[in-house]
Amino acid sequence: MAQPAAARRVDVAGLFEVVERNVERVIQGKRDQIHLALVCLFAEGHLLIEDVPGVGKTSLAKALARSIGGTSHRIQFTPDLLPSDVLGVSVWNRATSQFEFRPGGVFAHVVLADEINRASPKTQSALLEAMEEHQVTVDAHTWALPRPFLVMATQNPVELEGTYPLPEAQLDRFLMRLPMGYPGREAEMMILETHGLGHVGPDDLQPVTTPADIAVAADAITGVHIAGALRAYIVDVVSATRRDAELALGVSPRGALALQQAARAFAAGAGRDYVTPDDVKALAPTVLTHRMLVAPEAELRGVTPDDVLDRVLAGVAVPRAGG
Repeated sequence: MAQPAAARRVDVAGLFEVVERNVERVIQGKRDQIHLALVCLFAEGHLLIEDVPGVGKTSLAKALARSIGGTSHRIQFTPDLLPSDVLGVSVWNRATSQFEFRPGGVFAHVVLADEINRASPKTQSALLEAMEEHQVTVDAHTWALPRPFLVMATQNPVELEGTYPLPEAQLDRFLMRLPMGYPGREAEMMILETHGLGHVGPDDLQPVTTPADIAVAADAITGVHIAGALRAYIVDVVSATRRDAELALGVSPRGALALQQAARAFAAGAGRDYVTPDDVKALAPTVLTHRMLVAPEAELRGVTPDDVLDRVLAGVAVPRAGG
């Protein structure tokens, strides 16, 4: 008889490794990006992938969905996309003389929101409840979303004509913002060599785990130890962003919680049951910079959120071992 999810145990580090290797069959030369995407999945957050076309954003989302054996939906965000296309709609059933709910594209374990900034703010905001509370409310009725639930949104930061910038409230819902970047020379040569006959695409991958195992691993990650001094370090970092003169908006308390949860998942993926200061510092750029808004006068001088975060991390004392 199968054990209930709460009673089972999962080797989180082993699960990280097997999923990572499977995804790497499709995405070459991007181990760090794949690993961070898995951190986001296991931490039960959402991922914003921001980069130019053709670097593997969509392939990463598809390969991850196939690898965990869960359901996946792709929603192509366009200016005429409606909130009901994303969430679902209640339809009158003449046979039963009552309304029936038809789920939208958001009802899946992995949802690829492709080119999310091409949809209107009204449609973008339809994702807010789903991303934060893992549920959808339509016509005063609430439906739970499956677990795990991961929104992987993509946007092109170069082609801005006809796009709607994501508001700060929406950006704050993403655990991480991750640039894919161009592959290295050797990785790109491998891509050219393997493309064509015998090429493995996302649809060719076989599942290497189940959504239930991912959920069990996510529960286990919440038990990873983080010392009080390290919690104080996280608070000091986010507080420093709020006081920085070059920022119009610092990191919210949700950002501090996100950094803590991401650090726990990162540590568990490395086979540890405790978080180190290096974990926090390694994840800070991908977790915090999209939650920071540079003041207009500083932006005119070319200041970026990365510049501010580098200065903040250099100025906040790192807790030492034992205290």
